[in-house]
Order: sequence, then C-alpha cells, then structure tokens
Amino acid sequence: MTVTEASVPILNSPGYYTKPSLKELVARELVEPGYCGRVPDFTVGRFGYGYVRYFTETDVRGLHIDEVVNFHRHEIVVYSDENDKPAVGQGLNKAAEVVLVLDSEILKSKEGKEGVLVNKLKQITERQEAQFVSFDLATVSKELIDHALVSPLNFHKGINHVMKEVEFGSCKLTLQKLEANRTTLSEISQQYCDLIERQLSVPGLSSSSRLGLTHQVMTWEIIRVLFSDREQKAQVESLGADNEEDMMQDMKENSLDVDQEALPLMRRAEFSYWLRESVSYHVQNQISSLDDSHHLQHIFVLLTGRQLDEAVQLAVAKGDVRLACLLSQAGGSTVNRSDIARQLDIWRNKGLDFSFIEKDRLRLYELLAGNIHGALHDVKIDWRRFLGLLMWYKLPPNTSLPIAFQTYKHFLDEGTAPYPVPLFIDEGTSDEAINNTDKHFDISFYLMLLHANEKTEFSFLKAMFSAFASTPDPLDYHMIWHQRAVLEAVGVINSNDLHILDMAFVSQLLCLGKCHWAIYVILHLPLREDYPYLHVNLIREILFQYCETWSSDESQQQFIEDLGIPTDWMHEALAIYYNYNGNHSKALEQFLQCANWQKAHTIFITSVAHRLFLKAKHAEIWRIATSMEDHKSEIENWELGAGIYISFYLMRNSLQGDADAMTELDSLQSKNAACQGFVSQLNESLAVWGCRLPVDARVVYSKMAGEICDLLLSAIDEGATRDEQLNCFDTAFGAPIPEDLRSGHLQDAVSLFTSFLTEIAT
Repeated sequence: MTVTEASVPILNSPGYYTKPSLKELVARELVEPGYCGRVPDFTVGRFGYGYVRYFTETDVRGLHIDEVVNFHRHEIVVYSDENDKPAVGQGLNKAAEVVLVLDSEILKSKEGKEGVLVNKLKQITERQEAQFVSFDLATVSKELIDHALVSPLNFHKGINHVMKEVEFGSCKLTLQKLEANRTTLSEISQQYCDLIERQLSVPGLSSSSRLGLTHQVMTWEIIRVLFSDREQKAQVESLGADNEEDMMQDMKENSLDVDQEALPLMRRAEFSYWLRESVSYHVQNQISSLDDSHHLQHIFVLLTGRQLDEAVQLAVAKGDVRLACLLSQAGGSTVNRSDIARQLDIWRNKGLDFSFIEKDRLRLYELLAGNIHGALHDVKIDWRRFLGLLMWYKLPPNTSLPIAFQTYKHFLDEGTAPYPVPLFIDEGTSDEAINNTDKHFDISFYLMLLHANEKTEFSFLKAMFSAFASTPDPLDYHMIWHQRAVLEAVGVINSNDLHILDMAFVSQLLCLGKCHWAIYVILHLPLREDYPYLHVNLIREILFQYCETWSSDESQQQFIEDLGIPTDWMHEALAIYYNYNGNHSKALEQFLQCANWQKAHTIFITSVAHRLFLKAKHAEIWRIATSMEDHKSEIENWELGAGIYISFYLMRNSLQGDADAMTELDSLQSKNAACQGFVSQLNESLAVWGCRLPVDARVVYSKMAGEICDLLLSAIDEGATRDEQLNCFDTAFGAPIPEDLRSGHLQDAVSLFTSFLTEIAT
C-alpha cells in the first residue's frame, strides 16, 4: 500500500458519499501531501438519509468511515462503540452540523404540520444537548426542480455544441447540437449520475421517486459500459470470466494500451460488474426475507447476484466444504459445468432417488451445470438476474455481449425469460404499468439491443425513449431527452423521428415555468424539410403563450436573448400581452421596439394619445408621433392619425408666432387656409376612425380644434377685409367643437356682420 492510499479514508457502504469525494482526496493528497490530515468542511452523507458536516479541519487519514458513521431512518450514529471513540476534538468526535431527511409519510401525517414538527424537532435536539438550526419544507419542491431539471440542463449546455445559423425568411436562428465522442462518454455519464444522486438527497421523496432515480443512475452506467471507449486502456494478461472483478481492478489501475482483441471481453467484464451492482438491491432484499437456517437458499440467492465470495464463505461456515469447492469454480471453465451436468445425468440414468437430496442443493447443482431453467423451476426472478445467470453460468465465459443479449431475447421471444421491466415495476410501485409489462420494457434492455445491433436496427427507438421505459411518471421526459442527445452525439443512434420526445420535454418545462429552457430544447430539434418553420412557430408560440412567465424573470429574458432569439419576437409578444391586459402604454412601446408601426399607430390613436393629451404630456405625444413619422409610408391613415397631432403642434406654434416653428403664417388668409385644412383633417379622421375612437379621444379632438380656432380668430385685426374675417368664422363653424363654443363664435360673427351693415348704412 502506498503512502497516498494509506492516507485516504475508506468507504465501501453503498449509498454513502463524502465531500470532497474519495477521488478528490486522492488527487489533493498527491499534489499536497498531508492534505487528508486537515480537510476543511469534511462531509459524510448517505443519499436519502442526510449528512454530517464538520466545521473545522478534520483528520481523515486511514479513517474507516463505514465503521464510524452510520445513517438510519431519521438517525445518525457516529462511533457506535464507545471503546473506539477518540477524545473530543479528535477524528469525527467533534462539533458538526447534522442534516437528516424526514420520511414523506411523516410529512403527510398530523405530526407533519410544520409548527408541530418544528417544536418536536427542537425538543429532541435539546435532549441531545444540540442546537436546532432550521427545518425548511418550502424549499423541497424548488430543490427538486433545480436538481432534476435545471442542473442537468446546465451541464448539457456546458458540453461542446455544434452551432448552425439557419435563415427562416427574414430572421435567423442558431440551431444547436451536442458534440461529444465515445472517449468522453464515460465522464459525461458520471456527471449525470452525480446530478441524479443529488436529487436523492432532497427530503420528502417518495419510494417510487427514489426507485425511479436509482433506475436513472443505472441507465447512465450501462450507457457508459456499453458505448464508451477508453482514451487510456488497460493491459490485461488474463481474461478469464471467472475473475471479472479482478479484471475490473486491473482496468482501473493500468494505463497501457490494450490489445484490440481484448476490448470485447473487457467490456463484458464491465457489464458483468454493472449487472452485479444493479441486482444487489434485489439480492439483499431477498436474503433479508429468508430464514437463517436455510443456508442453501441463501447461497442460491447470492449466486443470482454473482456474489461468489459470500456464497463460498457461507458454505464453508456451514461445513459444506465440497459445495464450497464447486461454488469457487462457478461460471468458470465450461469443463467444470459439463462434469457437473454429466454427473447429474449419471444419477438420473442409474435411477438415483433425488428425494434424498435437498431440493435446494439440486437447484444449486443445476445452476452450476449451466441449466438455468432447471435451476429456476418454481422460482421467480427479475430479468436482470436471469440475464446474469445466462452470462455467468450458461454461456461460455468468452461469449461476447451481443450474443448474450441475443440469447436472452431468444428466450424472451419463446416466453421462457422474464419480461425486461424497469426497476420501479419490479418493485411493485406501478400497478397500472404492471398490467402492460409486455408493452413497456426497460430502457436498459433496449440499450442492450442497440449494442447488439448497432448501426443496423433503430425501429425500437420510440419505445426505447418512452417515459414508461425510464420512469414511473409517464409525463417525465427530462432524463431520457438527455440520454437521447448523448447517444446521438456519440454516434450510437441517428434518428430524426423523435419529435414526440422533444415536445413532451418542452411541455414539461413549460408546465414548470422554465420557458427559457424549453426554447433551448427547441433549438436542438433537427431540421425537417416537411416542416421548415417548425422552430420559428414553436418559439414564437412559447413567447406569446407564456409571456407573463418569462417577462417577469430578468434572468429568463437574458437567457433567451443569449440564445440568439430575435428581440423583435420578444417585443411583439410583450406588446400583445400588455395590450390584452389593457396596459396600452407599454404595449405601444413594445410595438415600437419590434417595428410593428401599424399596430403601434392604431394603439397610439385609439388608446394612448388622448390620455397623454388630457394629462398635458405634450412632449411625450410629440416623441412618440415623430418616432413613427419616418415610417409613415408603412402606416395606413397616417395623416388622419398621428399626423393630426404633429399638424396640431406645428400649427399652434405657427399661429403663436413661435420662432422655432417650421413655417410662419404671415397673413390672415394663409392662417385661415392652414386652419381650414387642419379642421378638414380632424373631421375626416373622425369619419375614418369612427367608433374606434373613445369619448376621451373625441374630447381631445374638440380641444385641439377649439384651441386652433381661438388662435385663428384672435389673429383677426382691423386691416383684414370683411370677407377674410367672415371666412375665419366659417372655418370655426366647421370645426368639431362643442356647441357652446360654436354659439359663442356665432355671436361674434353676428356682431361683426352687424358692425359691417352699420358701416354701410352710414
């Protein structure tokens, strides 16, 4: 053992983890000798149970964590044996923060009410002379969403992508596709496994959810095993299938190039190790339900999980030495199997009474002879263990994985092998799905078929990437979307016919308010010649339908912009949203931003301009109207809409003699002609817009007409002829002004006319 190995703590218990991880500790110890003697914030945890974190630097050199820290439901025990406990402040016997995960059943009970539960937790903590910190149930849902959806997507986004800019009419989108190869697949799979294991640490998860997450970890592991290539391969001197675990260790320790002919057997060894790990849960559960007095049943169950060492030790402990010798050679040379099978045949041919041999012992002999169907008579077993028995005890040890998978499928087609159902169905957590096990196979089974028929068979991809093949939730597509993307990137599959998977994941993200990620997924859709505008339509539909969601989150808006989505689409969606909700001012600004001049003009005339006018915000009216003026050729009825306000302000300034006015009207006749044109413009506008103009807008028209008429009539002087003066009154009479103002102007006109008659008479 090297100095580095002696310094690193030991942890073998399944489900347990450390932070920093053991791998990270080894790396730090190599770079910085002595690091394991002063690890900051050292954490030991068990997925689904909790963790303990030490505040100060901790000496973990050579520490057997399995023997020191034990997590149970709602409980943690550190140094269960008082004799092994070091002094306070040494080892792990010091101040720490403990976080325990509560069972979901407690959270649903009466005691699970937050106030009651907090008080109870405080009392328990005080009895242990510890300090209660907090209990936060509200963050569970958010943590689940972040761990389950956001974290994998962030990781996916961080992997290299191939970008392709595609024109869709007048706009452009940057479509993306994951870029990876088989040498990096192992690292990618491990990262996804780490992300899933974080979900297992979230409190309040149901048992079915935990099984589903465990199944996802197993899926990523088998993807790594079946399809990854090694950048640094191991040199293997012995490839005997009876020593696959040693072979796995050799593969991890060596870094020399390997003979290409050995690669299939190395992959088989890895798959065998994966299979053993994936069925260990079933094996332990079944053993716990057996009576200790039936050691032969124990041994058989251990063999179904390829736990040969444990089986041999149990046989030796029970004094069954001959059986132990046979077990030690199980799954090895086919000669041994043939010898056992021949011996069984001799007994049968000679008429041996098998009733004198225990039934369970005969079952073991049949298994060791390679007769797995005979060994499984009257015994129910899950499909993974059946596949394991097929590989380990029936087929020759040098059988390639494709042949092993095809053999299992042959038995499946014959009805002599258990259905390859997912783990969560095996455990009985989905009664409805059990009734359809022949329709919903495990994604792992499809991956095996894919490995056996690589580049020749893709007909089962839709079934492979259905939710039923991967999760107990038929509406959860998030992880199979990632698996599909990775398998496509490394060249395992090639299909443009999986849009149902993409759209299902998009819908899932939208339901959770993750609009920006939904658009991210859409940008990964492959181009379809029969639906050339699919990406455009989907993205615009999301922007319109979920505008309230993404617009209220600045980070989502920025994310969408960073994806290269045209900002005009976002402004248009916001404009329609604000307009629908009656916020016409904001709708107008958004329509201006997206250069939709016609809609902006309509909202300005019918909803915004008159309100601003009545509030005397004339500068704002001028700003908006002039911003559209450069595009008036694109706007219908411009002169009878926003053009009226521009005409009003220009004319008012001219009549007032403003030096900044563009044109100054010098004579009464020219002033009257200009005012007459403006009045005609107002009247025509009222006729064109009609009922679309609210009462307030008509009031504003009257105010503008009244103000212009007042300025015109006030410009009448004695130098003007009577006809010019009366023509000015005639212009005022035709303006859309209130009747009281019209009556006043009429009285002034009558007075002027009377004065004119008097002058003639005299």
